[in-house]
Amino acid sequence: MIDITLQNFEADVINASLDQPVLLDIWAPWCAPCKTLGPLLEKLEVAYAGRFKLAKLNSSDEGDLAVKLSRMFGVSSIPFCVMVKGGQPVDGFVGELPEAEIRQFLDKHVPSAEEMAALEDQEAADVLLGQGDTHSAIDKLLEAVAINPTSDSVRSDCLRALLMAGRIDEACAVFAPVANAVVPDLRLAACGHWLAACVQAPRLRSADVLAAAIAANRRDFDARFELARLHFAAQRFVDAMDELLEIIMRDKTWNGELARKTYVAVLDVMAKPAPAKPAAAAPRGTLELAGKVDTTPTDPEVDRYRRKLSMALN
Repeated sequence: MIDITLQNFEADVINASLDQPVLLDIWAPWCAPCKTLGPLLEKLEVAYAGRFKLAKLNSSDEGDLAVKLSRMFGVSSIPFCVMVKGGQPVDGFVGELPEAEIRQFLDKHVPSAEEMAALEDQEAADVLLGQGDTHSAIDKLLEAVAINPTSDSVRSDCLRALLMAGRIDEACAVFAPVANAVVPDLRLAACGHWLAACVQAPRLRSADVLAAAIAANRRDFDARFELARLHFAAQRFVDAMDELLEIIMRDKTWNGELARKTYVAVLDVMAKPAPAKPAAAAPRGTLELAGKVDTTPTDPEVDRYRRKLSMALN
């Protein structure tokens, strides 16, 4: 639990909510319901073991901030609680609620114990990958997928690690449950294109044969696409995009835009995932008390090839 002031509001509510949900409790010492609700929320923060962070704003000490928040949400009474995720408010409640109802409220917005366990494995795997211990990292990610099979983020991280390590059969097994998703996660879809290239690579013509075919006919798009797939499977990502770009520049719609879709998949494979996804804002407004936080990492090579694609499509 942390006490909120105007000075730490941005850091400890908005920015902190990028990493974990923050429940902001607006209260006052003279408010009788607050005296009951406050200790209950503190108890639940302990019970939920890091699945959310409790932030408390004393409206008597921080009147200006409390008034601004109350006006923003059209609420004039306390206690007033707001759930903040991804830098934005997503839900709230007014007044003293029974513990069971507060738990229902929390369970709508905070990760489950299983999701937390999977996230911890995911974070541990990231550290292990940074240390070069790919084998141990993959073990952690496979465990995370087993714990939380509905997490697209966990599954895509696992697929990426398996494909980087050349463990194609295991990657096929991890991808199979989501292979026919109607609206797939973008990173999962990218891994699907990468996996398809890896599976097809042993059956494709050699790079020398394909280069000769392209030299004889620069519009031999089948040969170019085969060569791009060879590069993609071998993790020569830039070479793959160069071949795909040649197709796109000559025929944007070739084979149902397969070249463009594969090019985008290579970019998504190369790009670092954003550490947080902003949640949808609440209907009554957003927390515009501080500047917006851009957390998406950038890669100069990825940015350069995004620009190349944009120019080719225009």
